[in-house]
Amino acid sequence: MLLESLSPLSAGINLLLILLSVFTSAFTAAVGVGGGVLMIMALAQVMPAAALIPVHGMVQLGSNVGRTALTWRHIDRTTLVAFLPGVVLGALAAAWLLVRLPAGVLELSIAAFVLFTCWGPGLPKRALGRGGVLVAGAVTTLLSSLVGASGPMVAAFIKQGQVGRLAKVATFSACMLLQHLTKAFVFGVAGFVFRDWLPLMLVMVAAGFLGTWLGLHLLHRLSEHRFDSLFRWALTLLALRLVWIGGQRLLGH
Repeated sequence: MLLESLSPLSAGINLLLILLSVFTSAFTAAVGVGGGVLMIMALAQVMPAAALIPVHGMVQLGSNVGRTALTWRHIDRTTLVAFLPGVVLGALAAAWLLVRLPAGVLELSIAAFVLFTCWGPGLPKRALGRGGVLVAGAVTTLLSSLVGASGPMVAAFIKQGQVGRLAKVATFSACMLLQHLTKAFVFGVAGFVFRDWLPLMLVMVAAGFLGTWLGLHLLHRLSEHRFDSLFRWALTLLALRLVWIGGQRLLGH
């Protein structure tokens, strides 16, 4: 059967993941963030740990290519150019990093940053300049390769520097595209065999493009106020989930 040949998983699970790719891509395109974290939560239930972050990264790469292609006119190119060197530095660090922080600390650190940017006084202007964007690119790329959960952190940073819902979605998508692109390098160096999962990844990417198209149609119907409210609460809920996970890991549960 065609569905069975897509990956080492069962046909039913493969079909569910393809449908999930449509939903999560539509969610991110409409609300601005959250689809990637929903995707990795679902993949974690059914996929071997060694395949989780690399497969998630390649599927999200394809999804962000679609979003970037459909919103490229709204990308803040200044932010993107400043973000790129940081992405390269973060990927190189991830490829060679030997020391890992204690379990839970990464999740709690990301959650604290996201909650501060959503509900705190906001980042200082200096942090939103070229140097700040470069540092954000490096740190979030490193975190992305280690825990696969940097999307809320990138989105929280982009939220501070962009005006308008389309600019936020477009710039976030372009930055995440660069970040997920590095995972092919990081996990290739680590010896991960993408070939076993390639058919499923390609079908999920195609499904994600359909989801992005649907989500962007919904985005155009949202007012700026409604989008900002949904964006903030989506980030907050994702951060609270990271607090829960980080707390459990820190306590050894």
